[in-house]
Amino acid sequence: MHESFENIIDALAERGLYVGASILPASLTSQLYERVLALSSAAQLQSARVGRDARAAEVSAIRSDQTRWLDEKPLEPAEHEARTRIEALRAALNEALFLGARSAELHFAHYAPGASYKTHRDQFGDHDARVVSLVFYLNPVWQDADGGELVIYDDERAPPQTPRAAPQLARVLPIAGTMVAFRSEMFPHEVLPATTHRFSLTGWLRRDG
Repeated sequence: MHESFENIIDALAERGLYVGASILPASLTSQLYERVLALSSAAQLQSARVGRDARAAEVSAIRSDQTRWLDEKPLEPAEHEARTRIEALRAALNEALFLGARSAELHFAHYAPGASYKTHRDQFGDHDARVVSLVFYLNPVWQDADGGELVIYDDERAPPQTPRAAPQLARVLPIAGTMVAFRSEMFPHEVLPATTHRFSLTGWLRRDG
């Protein structure tokens, strides 16, 4: 088994949360960064939506990023390689943790300066298909002053209506080479506003097909 998979498996088993080295190599991360830059420049990203299926809607007060789903068009070589590596991770997590994840859904995410995503959970209240959330950061350079951190809160100590009152478990700068994985049902989290453009490949391992 890939050594980085073992680190992720151990962290998810013990804490439900992994923050560390990405399973995507630097060369691939650079290609994905160039790809999402090109998509953004060509206005091929769409405003993200909140909610599921017919109830999904654009709510910029909650979420103001732009996305491009990797299953919408034929994949570029870098996108295909990223999906292949993530599918290998899915298989390893299924074998070790009995997740029952049958597929991976992935999209590029672009947060323009000032954009954010308010505190939320990745499992919808009436639907538990998402089992593991994944984020792969793409920006090759990022400074502390740029902001844009992913903040993950302690689920067990999160008041239902005010999860931001809970202790922070992680505060992650979005810099290339960093990956985050966590159990989708466990952790309230948010994306803070940044002062520069912020790019990632984000996705979920799902129980349904």
